[in-house]
Amino acid sequence: MATTSPRSTAPSTSSSRTACPGAGAGAPTRIVSVVGPRRHNDDVSDLPRKAVSRAAKLASLPLSAAGRATVGFGRRLSGQSAESVTADVQRRTAEQVFKVLGELKGGAMKFGQTLSVLEAALPEEVTEPYRETLTKLQESAPPMPSRTVHRVLAENLGQQWHSSFVSFDDEPAAAASIGQVHRAVWHDGRDVAVKIQYPGADAALRSDLNQVSRLGKALGSMVPGIDAGAMLDELHDRMLEELDYRLEADAQDGFAIAYEGDPEFAVPALVHGAKHVLVSEWLDGTPLSEVIAHGSKEERDRVGLLYVRFLFSGPERAGLLHADPHPGNYRVTPDGRLGVLDYGAVARLPEGLPPSIGRLISKALVGDKEEMLEGLREEGFIRPHITVDPEGLYEYLAPFLEPAATERFHFNREWMREQFNRINDPRRPGYSIGLKLNVPPAYLLVHRVWIGGIGVLSQLDAEGPYRAEFKRWVPGFDGP
Repeated sequence: MATTSPRSTAPSTSSSRTACPGAGAGAPTRIVSVVGPRRHNDDVSDLPRKAVSRAAKLASLPLSAAGRATVGFGRRLSGQSAESVTADVQRRTAEQVFKVLGELKGGAMKFGQTLSVLEAALPEEVTEPYRETLTKLQESAPPMPSRTVHRVLAENLGQQWHSSFVSFDDEPAAAASIGQVHRAVWHDGRDVAVKIQYPGADAALRSDLNQVSRLGKALGSMVPGIDAGAMLDELHDRMLEELDYRLEADAQDGFAIAYEGDPEFAVPALVHGAKHVLVSEWLDGTPLSEVIAHGSKEERDRVGLLYVRFLFSGPERAGLLHADPHPGNYRVTPDGRLGVLDYGAVARLPEGLPPSIGRLISKALVGDKEEMLEGLREEGFIRPHITVDPEGLYEYLAPFLEPAATERFHFNREWMREQFNRINDPRRPGYSIGLKLNVPPAYLLVHRVWIGGIGVLSQLDAEGPYRAEFKRWVPGFDGP
């Protein structure tokens, strides 16, 4: 969930905040009038639920990509350079993919948000015109009508749901992948964020996850080095878990207890959890996307370090790994803490991070290539029948381990782009090595956090002492 201010819309004759009578003895009833033009939520279509309708939109993406590729081929025959034609095809593909995914919400929007985290891997000439579009996927999506919101609240909190609130803002403050967030005042006076799941999200999500898998070829040209198929398989399992907000409530409560009173991190306290409605204390703050776009070097470096520290410390402190690393889930609070939102995707690690991760990284850093190879094979990263050259494997992995190899490391878009291009170019050795590697199911969320975290840090252009964080939080790590 997110806590940005509500989006502007056009004039309505009603207020955007619902007065909630009976919200506790003596509780004030607040009605906040809308100032300025806005459009009613009813003008925005409901979440498209029909499989045929959603499938048609998603199917249009690879078909359109194929059409653009054909046109591009013709332009190359007419004498235009391959580079200029490819850049134009990539640009138009990015524009359509993110537009359609954002409109569909559900699993499609979730995948789009995952891609937006990795925009640092895309060529600058592609992302520069569309960075705003990518960021929108992290922060927003079209809202559902207020009457639908009220129906979901009644189904989950009871017909007298109004009595739970002093006031409730009908205008959504932000969007989540399968729901949207509203600001309200709980009956005890606390400001709260109310996350409400889109009706029909279950069917839409399952349809999206089946259909988005067909986008592999179109997306492969946009995100060098990422196996879209493997990412979709992992998203499939995790997203189905996210349909039940009670699981998210349990995870958020675990984090909130573990980080209560922490001077560096803010985890909103859980207020109430139902299957399709989640109520948490409201968290004010500056979105991480704003820090990426406008923060000073000092601000970006500090936030980058806190970001890494939260991800690494979660398994030890809470027995949980926050596994949804995109910027829309992070805020810098007014008192300078890193606020963390949305606990729908977590890896439950009651014993902490597997020590094998630290041991494998340590073996690689000291150049013990044979033991590194055998360790990866034992953990399932290399299947028994696959033959891999230890030297080639080391050269493939070494750049990704640089943050743990030096006292300080500087993440940036150029570095990330080079790494993803290096392992995606068939003319380079890393390409064939990458085809031989596997991600075991037990490591899928860890892998997602690793890749997504690198993407966010590269967007932040963050520099910091990350090796010290490895030593502090990663079991089994005893690198140089």
